[in-house]
Amino acid sequence: MPDISSLQKMRQYFNSGATRSYDFRKEQLKKLKAAILKHEQDLYDALYADLKKAPEETWVTEIGIVITELNLAIKKLAQWMEAEPVSTNLLNMPSGSKIISEPLGVVLVIGPWNYPFQLLINPMVGAISAGNCVVLKPSEFAPATSAVIKKIIEETFSPEYILYVEGEGSMVIPQMMNNFIFDHVFFTGSTAVGKIIYKMAAENLVPVTLELGGKSPCIIESDANIKVAARRIAVAKYSNAGQMCIAPDYILVHESQKLALIEALKNAIQQFFTTNPAESYNYCKIINTKQFDRISNYLAEGTILHGGKTDKESLYIEPTIITDLIPGNKLMREEIFGPVLPILSFTTMEDAIEIIKRNPNPLSFYVYTGSNKKANSWITAVPAGGACINNSSWHFTNHHLPFGGRGFSGMGVCHGKYSFDTFSHKKSVMKTPTWFDPRIKYPPFKGKLKLFKWVIK
Repeated sequence: MPDISSLQKMRQYFNSGATRSYDFRKEQLKKLKAAILKHEQDLYDALYADLKKAPEETWVTEIGIVITELNLAIKKLAQWMEAEPVSTNLLNMPSGSKIISEPLGVVLVIGPWNYPFQLLINPMVGAISAGNCVVLKPSEFAPATSAVIKKIIEETFSPEYILYVEGEGSMVIPQMMNNFIFDHVFFTGSTAVGKIIYKMAAENLVPVTLELGGKSPCIIESDANIKVAARRIAVAKYSNAGQMCIAPDYILVHESQKLALIEALKNAIQQFFTTNPAESYNYCKIINTKQFDRISNYLAEGTILHGGKTDKESLYIEPTIITDLIPGNKLMREEIFGPVLPILSFTTMEDAIEIIKRNPNPLSFYVYTGSNKKANSWITAVPAGGACINNSSWHFTNHHLPFGGRGFSGMGVCHGKYSFDTFSHKKSVMKTPTWFDPRIKYPPFKGKLKLFKWVIK
C-alpha cells in the first residue's frame, strides 16, 4: 500500500500539465511498447508459471492484444486528441462550437488474475493516451506475471506518473479509495467485487468502468454448421482452461442437433488438446486451489458426457461437457469460469429465451445459424454487452468494437478509441464573437414571445 503522499505527488504531477502534450503521450506509449517487447520472454515464462499458458496463447490473448492496442494508439493519437467541431443552433449564431477531450487526472486501474497482463495494461494504454496519471493494481493471484509487470513499469516510468501498487486487493484498494479521490476507477473482475468498488467510488461520486462477467449463453440453431460451431465454441470455452469472462458459459442447442453437437465437441476437444489434456501443450491450469474446488463442485450437478477428470495437485480439470441439469442449481445460476460446459436443448425460441432470462444481461451472447433472419431475431431478443454470430469470444479482439457489459455484467466500454474516450472528459466549448450582440437577448423581454418561439424550436 503506497502512503497517501505518493498519490498526492501524482496529483501534483498531473496538475503541472506534464502529461497533457501530444509529444509526451506518444513518447510514453512508445516507451511502454519497447519495454514490453524487451521483456517478452519474461512474460511468456511468467504466464506459464501462473496459468500454464503456452507462448502462442500468451501472444494471441495477452501480449499481442496489448501491442495491437499500442500500435493503434500511437498511430491515431493525434486524431483522437483533435477538437471535434459540432454545429451551433440558431439561438447561438454566429458562435462556433467544439468538443475537447480533456484528461481526467489520476485514475486507478484494477486488473484480474485470468488475463493478468492484458486486462491490466490495455486500460492503461487508454489512460496514457488520454493524458492521465495511472495507479495500477495487479491481481495478487498471478504473482509471477505481476513481478514482470512491476519490472516493466518501474524501469519505464516515474512513480509520480505511473504507480504500481501490489498487495491483497481487499486491503489495498479500500485503503487507497477511502483516503484519496481518484478521477476514474477502471475495474475488471467479478460482479461481487465490482459492486464493492462501485459503492466505494460512489462515496465521492467517482466515475467507474466495470468490466464484469455473467453467464454468456450460446445458441445453436437447427440450421447451424455443427462442425464449425463445435470448433469455435471449444476453442473459446477451453482457452485458458475456461477462465475467461466472455467464454460461452452454457449452450442451448436445438433438440434436433444436440447429439450431433455433442459428438462434434468431443472431436474438437481431442483435436485441440489430445486424449490426455493434462499433458497437452495447449491446455492451461486452474489458477489456484480455491478456484479448483469451486469448479470441481459443479461436476456433481449433472451427467458428464465427456471429461470430468481432475487433479488438485496440478490444478487440472479436464475439458468437460455436462448435461441433464436442473435449472435452479449452481451450475445454471453462477458464472462457471472454468472448463465445464453445460448443454441444454430447446425446441422453440421462446423456451430458450426463458432460460436466458434467468441470468439477464450477459457480458456476451453467441448464436450459430445459417439464417440471417434467425440471427437478427436472436440478436434483437437477447440484451447483452456484446455478441457474435457464428463465432464465440473473438469480438473482444477487434479494437474497432466497443467492449463492455450491461447490468450485472458491467458498465462503460473500452478498446481503441473507446478506451481513450473512457479516460477523457468531453468538454463542450462555445466561442461567441463580440461584434454581434443583438438586444433581443437582453431584458426587457415583453413582446418578444413570438420571436422567441420562432428562434427556439
